[in-house]
Amino acid sequence: MRTLRNGVVAIAFTLCSISVLQAQDSKSLSLDETIGLGLENSKQLKVALSKSKEAEFAVQGKKIAVAPDLDLSGQYMMINEPNISLGSALAGDGSDSEGSGMGVAPKYLALGMATAKMPLFAGLRTHNDIRSAEYLEKAAQLDVEDQKSEVILNLVNAYVNLYKAQETVKLVEEDLQEAKKRVKDFTSMEQNGILAMNDLLKAQLQESNTSLALLDAQNNQRVANYNMNLLLGLNEQTQLLLDSINIDQLQQLLSVSDLHDKALTDRKDLQAIDQREQASETAIKIAKGAYWPSVAVSGGYAALDIDEVATVSNAWNVGLGVSFNLGELYKNGSHVKQAKESYTQTQLMHQQLTDQVKSEVFQSFSNYQESRQRMDVYEKAEQQAAENYRIVKDKHTNSLATTTDLLDADIDRLQAELNLRFSKADMLAAYCKLLQVSGQLDVPTIEALNAN
Repeated sequence: MRTLRNGVVAIAFTLCSISVLQAQDSKSLSLDETIGLGLENSKQLKVALSKSKEAEFAVQGKKIAVAPDLDLSGQYMMINEPNISLGSALAGDGSDSEGSGMGVAPKYLALGMATAKMPLFAGLRTHNDIRSAEYLEKAAQLDVEDQKSEVILNLVNAYVNLYKAQETVKLVEEDLQEAKKRVKDFTSMEQNGILAMNDLLKAQLQESNTSLALLDAQNNQRVANYNMNLLLGLNEQTQLLLDSINIDQLQQLLSVSDLHDKALTDRKDLQAIDQREQASETAIKIAKGAYWPSVAVSGGYAALDIDEVATVSNAWNVGLGVSFNLGELYKNGSHVKQAKESYTQTQLMHQQLTDQVKSEVFQSFSNYQESRQRMDVYEKAEQQAAENYRIVKDKHTNSLATTTDLLDADIDRLQAELNLRFSKADMLAAYCKLLQVSGQLDVPTIEALNAN
């Protein structure tokens, strides 16, 4: 009875497990679909977009700063019974009017003022402030494009890694089926006295090793699948089914010198640092603006009411003001020097990045050339390994080759097939890396790779 109950429980558990596996969503993905989802959900790209918006608002703030300042103020105060003294001009004679009081006891004082001030000239600091902010805004926009290219490359690498993991599982599963069939055949041959027990044990050992290799490959696939789901913003349990790697659409690339020229022209990070260099140069002009006087036009209106004493209305004023901080003539020197050093640093960073770009292009071009050559070699090796396995298998059937020779040939065949499939994926990754470092990796480029 207990055995029956345990059997029922085991069947129920198995059915539940199957239901859970079936409940997992699966999604077929091409490379360009992967890029589209990844860009839509990339947190790295969203941060860059946010910084671009921040720079845009900074420009708006600088432009609004040139608008007139308008200040409205008003006061209403309760007062006691003050002693009021009128000046001689108001009293109408030269006698001392202090203490006269005039029999007036004001109870409140009300004051209202409106003033407007608009700067006309401030050493061109306002104009240069706006220009500097515009340079930085353009740099932030270029940063978005640079980050987009980097995100695309990361997605390509993630796609390639998952593809390689899935291909490994497929090939090892096929090899495991072959190993199981071999063990079954060898077992029958050993029972009939045709094969030595030692040869059977070798076949069983290879079957066990292949099973362990499959477990490792499946684990790598699960990890790569999970990480890809995170990148794409999909449910973590979604099983991704990737299209095959297509290298037939890879275009013939230019020479390394031409790629250098394109990189120096098209790389968004180089364009961005050029904008920051111009902003840094403008900062020197802003600092030097403190040596100039400031000129502003101002105007205002005032109204005053002192209870039972005086009422003032329609008091308009307009004027031109000039201010010149003499202390800035010697204090501002350090600010100018600091701005110049900052500009020098930006220039050196620009030169450093230029050298880095040239190095990246050369290295990526060399890696891509190597990947093409490796694929050619692996294509020949795969054909050779397949033919070698066929020959050794025939010899083993006719007792002209040892079991060890057969098992070694099988391992060589599996490794050659893996190397060939990996080389195609690595060639695509190297191609996209070369496009990225030369400033040519974008969504249309990826879509062209998927065109058949």
